[in-house]
Amino acid sequence: MIPRYTPPEMAALWSDEARYQRWLDVELAVTDILAEDGIVPTSSARRMRVNAKFDLAAIERYEAVSRHDVIAFTQSVGDSLGADKRWLHLGLTSYDVVDTALALTLVKAGELILGKLAELRSALVEQARQHKLTLMPGRTHGALAEPITLGWVLCGYIAECDRAKERLISAVKEIGVGKLSGAVGTYSAITPDQERRALERLGLKPETIATQIAPRDRHAVVVCRLAITGGLCERLALEIRLLAHSEVEELYEPFKEGQRGSSAMPHKKNPVTAENICGLARLLRSYATASLENEALWHQRDISHSSVERVILPDSTCLLYYMLDKCAWMAREWQVDVERMRRHVKSARGLMQSGALLTALKLAGIDDDDIYVRVQAHALAARNGGASLLARAKDDDAIVKALGDKLEAVFDDEAVLKRVDIAFERVGI
Repeated sequence: MIPRYTPPEMAALWSDEARYQRWLDVELAVTDILAEDGIVPTSSARRMRVNAKFDLAAIERYEAVSRHDVIAFTQSVGDSLGADKRWLHLGLTSYDVVDTALALTLVKAGELILGKLAELRSALVEQARQHKLTLMPGRTHGALAEPITLGWVLCGYIAECDRAKERLISAVKEIGVGKLSGAVGTYSAITPDQERRALERLGLKPETIATQIAPRDRHAVVVCRLAITGGLCERLALEIRLLAHSEVEELYEPFKEGQRGSSAMPHKKNPVTAENICGLARLLRSYATASLENEALWHQRDISHSSVERVILPDSTCLLYYMLDKCAWMAREWQVDVERMRRHVKSARGLMQSGALLTALKLAGIDDDDIYVRVQAHALAARNGGASLLARAKDDDAIVKALGDKLEAVFDDEAVLKRVDIAFERVGI
């Protein structure tokens, strides 16, 4: 991922140095277990723990010749071990090391992402509480629907955060497996017990049935769930963009002092962060497709997945971490025009109560061949100007006769405030 979208925490996690260190952790965990079982001299295993190190420049030089990154790595580590290097990588195939270390990386990446997701949820909870009773228009298909509150709207995103959390926890659990079972997964050198004990030291569980690699459906689950969580970010960002329209202007992403929206139009306050997130969500979804393509490999494996994963796994985790961080920032610091929201509800000529009027008339048993047509006719006339829907309803003898003095109550724009606790209770705030 380019530096612009790579947070420092993720850059450190996916760096070459961190990757090789995890490879070394795997190698040494295996050596320790083999020493416990009397296969490797205990003194050699102890010296390897102290002396084993790698050199990035040396790995690069070795790989230029061998064209094999794990061989280059073991050559570099071997340079630090003297005669003990004979015990390094004993009984292992390359992807015993690579896939096990990759699992460690993805587990840590998942934990970092879960932390950012928690930050977003916390910011949304704070805003939901602040705007629990902030009346605003609900909209469907981009048009006014019924009144809602900003707090209720945000509860929907909080609930989605909770679902995303459960999915990501499950994905981290699913990817938290390693394999030390050899060239085609048949334990030709390392035993299942040795594998279990070594992986236990690393905090992983053994793959159920491995080939030369861990099955790639696990990795597909991770990337797909990252992409789904990116959809949460996109949905929130899109809401911000829509509410910031000049014709709406109810909520804006933060616009800091000194910031400029346009090189040509100084009045502009473009929702650049929200638009950025919507664009990155598209990229993240493309990685999900690539991860699904990686599932089917030749026999006990081919290398076609490797080049893909070198891009999509660092990039997808970096992207989502970045997107969650930006969403949390926007949620903490966005600007809400409470009065404008309320004004849009109150100035809607009663149209947002057309559904309430329709329901009230049905419950009253009005004698009409098609109640919907009657209400729709009044609503469309009100929409085109002149008298409001309430005023037109008051001039309709059949409606007045059916509802009487209950008619005014049907047009209570703030009725939703009496029900808002439903949303808050369901998300536990």
